[in-house]
Amino acid sequence: MNLESQIQKISSFEHLELLANQIVEGFISGMHKSPFHGFSAEFAEHKIYNPGESTKHIDWKLYAKSDRLYTKRYEEETNLRCHLILDNSSSMHYPKLKENQLFYESKIGFSVLASAVLMNLLKKQRDAVGLSVYSDTYEYYSPEKGSERHHRMILNKLEEVLSQNKTTRKTDTVTFLHQIAENIHRRSMVILFTDMFHSEGSEEDNNKIFKALQHLKHNKHKVVVFHVYDEKTELNFSFDNTPRKFIDVETAEEINLFAENTQESYQKVVQKYFKTIEATCMQYQIRYVPVSVGENFEKILLTYLVEKQKFG
Repeated sequence: MNLESQIQKISSFEHLELLANQIVEGFISGMHKSPFHGFSAEFAEHKIYNPGESTKHIDWKLYAKSDRLYTKRYEEETNLRCHLILDNSSSMHYPKLKENQLFYESKIGFSVLASAVLMNLLKKQRDAVGLSVYSDTYEYYSPEKGSERHHRMILNKLEEVLSQNKTTRKTDTVTFLHQIAENIHRRSMVILFTDMFHSEGSEEDNNKIFKALQHLKHNKHKVVVFHVYDEKTELNFSFDNTPRKFIDVETAEEINLFAENTQESYQKVVQKYFKTIEATCMQYQIRYVPVSVGENFEKILLTYLVEKQKFG
């Protein structure tokens, strides 16, 4: 199916849902090639039978197909709670897309679609999902629920995020991560999509962000940080060698320079920052996953499945 031609025929909300579903279905169909060959949407309500357990709930039809013993799991036993957090600051709306580019080639578009993809998988497994969106304000909060109506409400909000014209908005990650942490009462998997850019950028400010991330782990939550970036320009600082004006999308500050003259020193600083984030997340037992907007969504889904297995 040509999704680009379909977008004219259906609402953008349905387009996002359709695209997310296609990605998940494609992923699940290839699961037999991966280490997760025991997983599929079909297995979402089952667990492996352990010798000594009651045989009352063994699913014999599934045994006939898989040659492995599984027992049926009931809804209160299977439900995982997942809270998605979306950084909607101005820097997340970079790079500015050209007419022929797809919406998920920007950081916010990639994060919105990744969120929709995870929601689709959670829905297949009858898990509950909630959403928080922040920038310089706490824009949106919805607690974890599993109903169809709730899923549609969150998808509508994600579409709204995509359609917004972002004015210059700073990132107040510290304040709102603390607020979000206070809102999530029952043990959940907390997944954050952010570019890790913030207004000050000082070492003290970085430490405050890590403390806020640590706060998210209270109540034994499992925290996953997807660090979203544009590899070509934000990591490699790759521009043609003509004088350019660079504008800070959150403060509107401007600087004129030749990118080539600054590229090497820029790369060193950015690589050091990435390593600092990774090391600190490891220290706090937070799963850190850097992901470029050019990558496919398998990395997102595999990370989720690995962390879900550990969640227990």
